Amino acid sequence: MPRISQGGGHQTVITTFETSPGSCQDLLEALTEAYDAFISKQPGFIAAGLHVNDAQTRIANYSQWSTREDFQAMLRSDEMRRRNRGFNTLCKGFEPVMYEVSATFGAD
Repeated sequence: MPRISQGGGHQTVITTFETSPGSCQDLLEALTEAYDAFISKQPGFIAAGLHVNDAQTRIANYSQWSTREDFQAMLRSDEMRRRNRGFNTLCKGFEPVMYEVSATFGAD
């Protein structure tokens, strides 16, 4: 499961997909299948979560990787390039962005 922690040494990737209520479920199913069949089996994958807003116009994907290079290798694979072309037909656009955790907050 994803663990948000400062200084954990992991690579965090947040990807937002701009979609529509008519295609949101199709995109969510395609993303879920990609994680089940391919992404979660790649070297360096730690965990991920998919989030849908109430209006079903955005999907946010939070994923963690051991290193930046692990994520980039997965993203550049032929399999992921093919899948990304399919995702692109189900949304107006998407962008993966890599982050470092700067601070965390939560109840104990």
